Amino acid sequence: MKILFLSLGCDKNLVDSEVMLGMLTSRGYEITDDENEADIIVINTCCFIHDAMEESIQNILDMAEYKKNGKAKALIVAGCLAQRYRQEILDEIPEVDEVLGTTAIDQIIRAVDQALEGRKEVILSDLNALPLPETRRAVSTGGHFAYLKIAEGCDKHCTYCIIPKLRGSYRSVPMEHLLKEARDLADQGVKELILVAQETTLYGKDIYGEKSLHRLVKELCRINGIQWIRILYCYPEEITDELIQVMKEEKKVCHYLDLPIQHANDQVLKRMGRRTTKQELIDIVSKLRKEIPDICLRTTLITGFPGETREQHEELMDFVDEMEFDRLGVFTYSPEEGTPAAEMPGQIDQEVKEERQAELMELQQEVAFDKAGEMKGREVLVMIEGKVADENAYVGRTYRDAPNVDGLIFINTEEELVSGDFVKVEVTGALDYDLIGGLVE
Repeated sequence: MKILFLSLGCDKNLVDSEVMLGMLTSRGYEITDDENEADIIVINTCCFIHDAMEESIQNILDMAEYKKNGKAKALIVAGCLAQRYRQEILDEIPEVDEVLGTTAIDQIIRAVDQALEGRKEVILSDLNALPLPETRRAVSTGGHFAYLKIAEGCDKHCTYCIIPKLRGSYRSVPMEHLLKEARDLADQGVKELILVAQETTLYGKDIYGEKSLHRLVKELCRINGIQWIRILYCYPEEITDELIQVMKEEKKVCHYLDLPIQHANDQVLKRMGRRTTKQELIDIVSKLRKEIPDICLRTTLITGFPGETREQHEELMDFVDEMEFDRLGVFTYSPEEGTPAAEMPGQIDQEVKEERQAELMELQQEVAFDKAGEMKGREVLVMIEGKVADENAYVGRTYRDAPNVDGLIFINTEEELVSGDFVKVEVTGALDYDLIGGLVE
């Protein structure tokens, strides 16, 4: 039987999807990307912000139509939206057969079996469970890079965030399980491991009594076949000297960190429930750049948080201008049902939020274009992502670029390259956020 899997939302969700796909293919199910061919449809949903929730709901409704009018015999909804609105989904969309909670991904075979038998059920596990199926994951990212989810849940309880209610408290995945998974990925041809969690920097504190991300990274560097290790979602206040030291010492670790800081005004940060002040943010960025001069720093911001004044927005603009982050994304604040921020006074009009978002992105665009221009003449190691159709050119990524969020580099060459190859490239120019280069002989 053929199964169609739609994975929405973040890369942590994608790992869950790959785990479920691995379990299903080990039982003999065949993967398809054609809705018309699918016997079973699984949607792994997101509802972190309003837009993500809308996308998830629309996908469920679209697939419900395929089930009504096509050959699909079962429709299963999993993930964050399923955890949050499980009974409503089952009651209001009759085409949905099974709903799977965030910590019940190891029950996907049961869900499919029951759906094919015509049963309807919500399958939940304890919100603080940590399902770790032994089945090999089905990597869906093209084979040369993969995400490694090192922890589940979050204890930070930022006032705008629903994640702790949907994914439970912070639980680190035991190191021996992660090392086995990483070796399996390397055996499948994965060359870049991207470490993800709601927060990677707290890794190990709950099971080893101390922050152990540096220990995990050191062990991952010893795995043959892995050439790059990239770390995302590092809370600034939790970055340790040991982690910085490992980044400096280990050649496989990309000089790249993702630091979600959200704002720079102390009052806004406090209302958000964040654990840093503006000065502390300046200090950690300065320290990282001093210790690792070629480090690439990515961050994300929220604009239009309840009560944010024009002056506080201007302060954030000045901060972005001063800090010159290499990569930056801006989200407009989304009030989520069940979060403290949604009940706060001073909710801001969507139009104002979008104006402030555009101002920040316009400012960052100048910074990003300048930084891209500064790369001209530099030699960089590039991982090839694929060939440009009908041209003697390839597209790739440098250590400064995480997949699907950052820029690319285009390489003109007559040589034949393969996705996953590493090549030395001289940067010859820039196209907005992207670079152009040629192979170094």
